[in-house]
Formats: sequence, structure tokens, C-alpha cells
Amino acid sequence: MRLFIAEKPSLGRAIAEVLPKPHKKGDGYITAANGDTVSWCIGHLLEQQQPEAYDPAFKKWNHAHLPIIPEHWQLGVKKQTAKQLGVLRKLVKQAEHLVHAGDPDREGQLLVDEVINFLGVTGAKKNNIQRCLISDLNPSAVKQSLSKLRSNREFIPLSTSALARSRADWLYGINLTRAYTLQGQKAGYNGVLSVGRVQTPLLGLVVRRDQAIADFVSKAFYEVWACLETGNGEGFKAKWQPSEQCAKYLDEQGRNLSEALAQNVAKRVSQQPAQVKSLKREHKKQAPPLPYNLSSLQIDASKAFGLSAQQVLDICQGLYERHKLITYPRSDCRYLPMSHFEQAKEVHAAVLANSQHLGQQGKLLNQTQFDLSHQSKAWNDKKVDAHHGIIPTQKVSSHLSGNDAKVYSLICRNYLAQFLAHHEFYGVRVEVGIASGLFVAVAKELIAQGWKCLLVRGIKNNHQDNNGDVQQLLPPLEKGQALKSLQAEVLAKNTSAPKAYTDATLLAAMTGISAHVSDPQLRKILRETDGLGTEATRAGIIELLFTRGFLSRAGKTITSTVTGRGLVNALPDVATYPDMTARWEAELSAISEGKSQYKKLMGPLEEQLKDLVAQSLDVLPQGLSGLGKKTFTKKTKSGAKRKYAAKKPVS
Repeated sequence: MRLFIAEKPSLGRAIAEVLPKPHKKGDGYITAANGDTVSWCIGHLLEQQQPEAYDPAFKKWNHAHLPIIPEHWQLGVKKQTAKQLGVLRKLVKQAEHLVHAGDPDREGQLLVDEVINFLGVTGAKKNNIQRCLISDLNPSAVKQSLSKLRSNREFIPLSTSALARSRADWLYGINLTRAYTLQGQKAGYNGVLSVGRVQTPLLGLVVRRDQAIADFVSKAFYEVWACLETGNGEGFKAKWQPSEQCAKYLDEQGRNLSEALAQNVAKRVSQQPAQVKSLKREHKKQAPPLPYNLSSLQIDASKAFGLSAQQVLDICQGLYERHKLITYPRSDCRYLPMSHFEQAKEVHAAVLANSQHLGQQGKLLNQTQFDLSHQSKAWNDKKVDAHHGIIPTQKVSSHLSGNDAKVYSLICRNYLAQFLAHHEFYGVRVEVGIASGLFVAVAKELIAQGWKCLLVRGIKNNHQDNNGDVQQLLPPLEKGQALKSLQAEVLAKNTSAPKAYTDATLLAAMTGISAHVSDPQLRKILRETDGLGTEATRAGIIELLFTRGFLSRAGKTITSTVTGRGLVNALPDVATYPDMTARWEAELSAISEGKSQYKKLMGPLEEQLKDLVAQSLDVLPQGLSGLGKKTFTKKTKSGAKRKYAAKKPVS
């Protein structure tokens, strides 16, 4: 008997659907006509044991016990899914061959591997386990995946990376959470001060942004705009570019802070002859945006529809598992395998059939002529590994509405954009000399809309030009042409405070974490890695900070709470800046690629924890006295409302 072990019931059912019928459904498994059996996990069936499993004394939080570092790691059975583990135990024992069908990512690999190891599979049976990588739940795609089984041994480095991540997170989180919670208690704080290697640097980003906003003092700056006219009476405007002689009046962004200087320049260039010093007219092409990975989809959906990262992830899981309208959503890749190009006609037909549910975006998709023979740079086998970009499937849906339809429309748009021409325009830059001063005008002259014809109001695209310059139509000009400067204008503006984070900008900061890292060498490494967290975990990490009372949301704006600020201010910089966790991600990526080893992450971490725990004894979190006790209201059977104290969170 061959046993397929899927990560979730939905994936298990999708595999069973393509196996020979009739099927026999059991409790927690499905058996096909040929004897093949499909069973599944329900997410993680096992979990890291709590410290007291290693020593009962650890149940009471005590600084003297820290750092807690298990000599032999233990996994425990999750009570709520223990029954399904029992089903797998029996089936694994009966099976002659095992097929690992976890999700095609780091966590999916470990999730099934740890069950197989926990159930004691060894020898030839373990060595012959095959790996099935499924990123699309439609029957044709599942069949194709089943025809391309690989040896599970190929994925040992991926599983080792996930194991290192799991244990390192446990060590870091358990020890520093206990250390700073105990210090918080000394300062009068009544709750748990949770610390994590990803969540805390993310919280640090928000706290520092909030502090920058609070400390910000607006300053006035002044621009000078020349109103120019050609010999034919055609007009346009150009902005003054301060010279080096004006440096003492400029801020670090090159803005002029002197009103007197601006007024003097305006007076000097008004009603004066002018001349075109240079004219650059560059033909530019803008390729369509690549298909989405999860983070880029979450960012665009937040900008367009105000959806949180967790909402987008939940919607995508539904579109993937329930509706089967999209491919695997927790992808970190934006490219597609060449084999998918052959399915373009079928996918295009399905999208048009579903377009009735997509409102204005659906109308645009129906009205646009796509060249399905056109192959964009998105199709690239060299840039695709376990999973590929998120795209629509060949499935036709009878009903799709609300936020499901909105997110699906974005995915369809970026996919079908691959079959449209580039957006083309002329970028024009004109330099004008007036009374020894330099003025610049820029313009964008449209040649062809190309893929941008798919953009509708409310669905913005992050590839649009946004350089801050005034865009205008310029009259015909040539180098050396004489112009006249009319009355110049002085525009008084004010510097703006940094903007508070939103879901979109916080996700962008996590994916582009290299911009927040001070070490140039590490910054270079990070540009080639996944950033802070993974596609599968980022939304959950953001929501966790809300759950723990460290962040709050007002509309789209995300800010830190008193508790969040108190914790960050108490912690050492190494815990609140992304440098350390970024190094972890770089090391974990190296392990998953077989370029590094488990011990290279865990050994230094154990030594670092000893120092961090010792440092915690010298710090008392400030401003948190009396905070931390929370209550919630629950209705009793009689309908009366009663307040309960919140349980102490598990570290």
C-alpha cells in the first residue's frame, strides 16, 4: 500500500480526487480503488515541549534557570489533533511506501517529516520516501505533480533549516520572554513581555517610527517656479535648482530653507530672457508587473482595498483550498515555469468566465485583446524552485463576491498583463537658463498604454512613476531656443513628518528589510534573501503584535502602544533591530540550500543567550507599572455577562 501524507485535509482530498475510483472514505483517510491511501495532518500535529517537560522546576519562572537549553529536544502531541496522529500511526505502519505531500515550503517539509520521524519510520522505508510538490489543487495540476515525484532525501536541507528555525525561535523566545517578564514584574508590570526574533525587531521598527513622528518639527522650505513662454505664446513651468553657492541655505534633502533667497531669485528671473540649455527626450518602456508572490499581493491589496495582511492571506487560502481558483498562495516567487505557458488559453478562458464577478476590473479584462502567444520574462524555469508565482487556475466559479473577488481580480490582472505590450512613453527633461540660474521641467509623453490599460481606479500599481516632479505637457522645444521668463512664483511648503506604518508599508519594510540594516555587508546579503520573516509567517507576526497588545490600529494606521514602547526601550538594540534576525534568515537560507549546517546557527545562539539573559538583570522596563492585567467579558448560560481575568499567555 502506498500512503500519501498531506499537510491539510483539503490537499489530501485533492490528491484522492485523481486516484482510481471508487473510493472508500475512512475516519481521517481515503482509500482508492488500487489500494493507494491518502491521509493528512491538520497543520502541526506535534509541537515543541514547554520547559517544564525537561525539568518540573522550570514551571515556575525564575531568572536562575535561564538560559534554558534542552540537551535532547522533545516534541509533544497536540491534544486537539491527537486522534489524527493515531490514524497516521496505524496507516504508516501498514504502508509499504510513503509519499510526503506537505506544502512546498520550508515549514511544509518539516511538518510531515517530523511526524514520520516521531512515528519511528526507519531503514529502507524511510530512505525510499518520495516527495510530491503540489502548488495547484486543480485535478490536472495534481495529476501532473503525481507524475513527477522526487526523492524526499533531496529535501533534507530544507527540513533541517525549518528544524533549526523552530528550535532557535524556541530558545530565543522562551528565554528572553521569561527574562524580561520577570524584570517587568519587578517594575510593577502585570503581564507577559513577549520577545521573539522576528516580532520584536518588527515592533522596534514601529516604535522608532512613532518616536520620529513625535519628535518631528516641521520646517518651511521655499521653491521658485519660473513661468516660461515660447515665441508662439505657449507656456510651461520650470523649477529652480539651487547651485553650490546656495548650499548653506539647504537642508539634507537639498530643499531651500531661506524665504529671502527664494524671493531674491524670483525677482531676479522675472521678466527676463531665457534659453533652453539642454533637452533630453528618452524613449522608455515599462514591462508589466510580474505575477504576485504573497507579500507583493498583500501590499497591493492593502493599498487598493485597505485589507490587512492577515485578511489577504485568509482570502487567498480560501481561493486556493475552497474555490480552487488560484495556485499555492504562500509563495515567495514571482516567476512561472515554462510548462504553465501551455495552459495560457485555458486560464484566460476561465478568468473571462469568472470576470462577471469582478466589476469594473472584469469589464476591462473582457474588453482587452490579449496576445496569448506573447511570452514575457515571467516565464523562467531558472527562477522557479518549489513554488511559483500566484496565478489564476483553469477553474470556473459560479459565485465570487466581496473581498474574495477583489483579491482574485488583482491576481488575474497581473497574470493577464503578461500577454500585453510594454507601457511606452517619452521621458522628457528640459534645462533652462535664466539670469545665470538653472531651472528644470520634466514631462511624460505617452506612446502606448500597453498593460496599463488594465489599471482601474482603486486598483493602484506600485510600478507607477512617483518621483515628486510636476508632470506637464511641454510645447515643442529644441536646444538653444529662446524663451521669455514671465513673473516667477515662490511656493512656500512645509517638511512633513514620516508617515505612520500601515499594513502595506510594514510588509514592504519586512520584505525590504535590508534598507533598515546598518551593516553594509549584511545589507548586500539581505537583498538576495527573503527579508524579515517568510511569506507564510509575516501576516501572523503582525497580527500577533496586536494580540499581545504591543500594536494598535486606527483605520489603516498602525502605531505602538505604551506596552510596546516600554518593552522596546528596555531591550538591548540587538533584540530590537533587524540585523540579528536578518543574519538568522541568511543562515537559514544557506542551510536550506545545503551551504551551511544546523550547528552554525545554534552554537553561536546558545552563547549569545547567556549574555542577553545576563544583560536583562540590569534593566527594569519603565512606564508600565499597573499595566498588563486584562479582562474579557463572556456571557454565561443564563445570558448574564461576567468579567474574567485573561489567562497568562504561554511563553
